[in-house]
Amino acid sequence: MDIFAMVAAFGGGAFGALIGALPAFILTGVIAIAGAAIGMAGGSDLVVGNVAFGSFLGPHIAFAGGVAAAAYAANKRSTSTSKVTSTGEKILGSDEVESGTSIGLSLNLTGDYKVLLVGGIFGILGFLINYLYASVLVLPTDTPGMTVFTLGVIARLTLGNSGLFGKYDKNKKRKYLSTGKMLGYNIVLGASLGIVVSYVAASLSNTFEVAPKVISLFPTLCFGISALSLIFTQTGSATPATHHITLISALAAVVSGNPIFGVLFGIISCLIGDFGANTLNSNCDSHIDPPAFSIFICTFIINFIF
Repeated sequence: MDIFAMVAAFGGGAFGALIGALPAFILTGVIAIAGAAIGMAGGSDLVVGNVAFGSFLGPHIAFAGGVAAAAYAANKRSTSTSKVTSTGEKILGSDEVESGTSIGLSLNLTGDYKVLLVGGIFGILGFLINYLYASVLVLPTDTPGMTVFTLGVIARLTLGNSGLFGKYDKNKKRKYLSTGKMLGYNIVLGASLGIVVSYVAASLSNTFEVAPKVISLFPTLCFGISALSLIFTQTGSATPATHHITLISALAAVVSGNPIFGVLFGIISCLIGDFGANTLNSNCDSHIDPPAFSIFICTFIINFIF
């Protein structure tokens, strides 16, 4: 275990809390694109492993730290003496966080050092849990994604109040998977992204006959592009998260050597992400990441099959 990297993870988690979980993840996408492009052009992939997925911007550190800090900041507000209107509605102060699901919010606004400390602590936890999954247990999956999911659950249970599966009104029916028009939309979305990713991978492999190292970085490039696209979400657009689809599609296409599997897993990953969103990330007061949930499950399946 790299002690220096573990100490750095505290700063990475605090950084995620400072700028917000989603902005930190967008930066992960920027560096992932740059690192993958350098590696695919024949350079070193050092930037990918040590910056984009390391102690600075690794999702299991910076994003997870930001998620936990948001949950803490919101729960701290809900247990404090906020101003209340005559109708019982709470009035937020300029330094208060309304919901622990506000992962796009810079928690610098709280001016509270304890919020940064929570981010830093979860950054170290992310480093240690990922080390456990990757180096001790040697799990055949995407361990940063599994760590993001694990820390989301820990944050929900320790810092939230809605329970693991959220709170539902007795008269409201719980939904586990989108149906009807939305189900069809998700299938087409997964297939469409699966097609573009998988057939570009096939083109790189067959037409240009690139080296194995080059094509092995293609899933990281796809992940980075999708992560960067969330900048549109951050600025108010309805752009969805797609990194679980593009990463898994590219991985399946590259590992199997068959783009059909990439398309198939694009659909599967999209549907698993939808299941995770409905089951774990609805009617709740903190964020458990549906894409991370989908990524580690699908990576398990792909590694088992191929």
